[in-house]
Amino acid sequence: MLPLFEMMLKAQNGAVTEALAKQFGLAQEQAAEAIAALVPAFSSGLKRTTANPYDVGPLMAAMFSGAYGKYFEDVGKAFTDQGKADGNIVLERLFGSKDVSRAIAAQAEQFTGIGQDVFKRMMPAMAGAMMGGLFKQATGQLGDTDIYPMAAIGQHWMKMMGFGKAASKTAAHDNDTFPSAFDNPYAKTMRAMWGLEKAEQPQATAFNPFADNPFAKSFQEMMAGSFGAQPMGRPTAPSPSAETASTNPLMDAMNSMFDSGLDVHKSYQKNMEAIFDRYLGPMEKH
Repeated sequence: MLPLFEMMLKAQNGAVTEALAKQFGLAQEQAAEAIAALVPAFSSGLKRTTANPYDVGPLMAAMFSGAYGKYFEDVGKAFTDQGKADGNIVLERLFGSKDVSRAIAAQAEQFTGIGQDVFKRMMPAMAGAMMGGLFKQATGQLGDTDIYPMAAIGQHWMKMMGFGKAASKTAAHDNDTFPSAFDNPYAKTMRAMWGLEKAEQPQATAFNPFADNPFAKSFQEMMAGSFGAQPMGRPTAPSPSAETASTNPLMDAMNSMFDSGLDVHKSYQKNMEAIFDRYLGPMEKH
């Protein structure tokens, strides 16, 4: 299972640091440092999102929509108007507010000496590329499913949800046929829920994927069941004995997938986590 930092370095066939350096007028070493400075924030945001089954559904839907793969393959596309719009959707889901994004940029500046403005402009593009990389890893396109267990889980989930050929390695490695696997009502519904079905800018209204949508509510209940939560209402915290007695293989695989892969200074990681706690509240434990 590739951690986030190692995965990001594989973007654009390994030329991501060169692309970011050119985009922002940095040395390639600085571009790598910038990625390293932001990865812990994305790791925290992803883990916070997957900690709640009511949040993980839209995240998985966006990951498997196929809309972000192009940004991992060509980081330059993440800086187009559409790419920035798609990336900002991800930031909104993971960080919750622009205040969190600004605080992360300020913290990254202190860590690297690179200006906040660079990080503010880099985050949407990095968010899009990262979602594309997660999609490729979860569908086995960055390695064999025997090596990356999340790929096997992802492919099983895609088969169960009607993605058809998208679940096979052959289709996953066929750039001509793979996108067509997402041309089905379920995939279109998931893309629409995340605002990816239309070419226009993302909606400014508050995102509520489960409001007045029977299909989405059923999906919500299914995901809640997958994580051992109650189908109705927000899940309650488990007892200490239940928390230590069993683990969830899907959650374990996702947390492994969302690890930063960096041995950053403990104070830096804690400061990043403190930003989320300050603006969004403590992370829920299930």
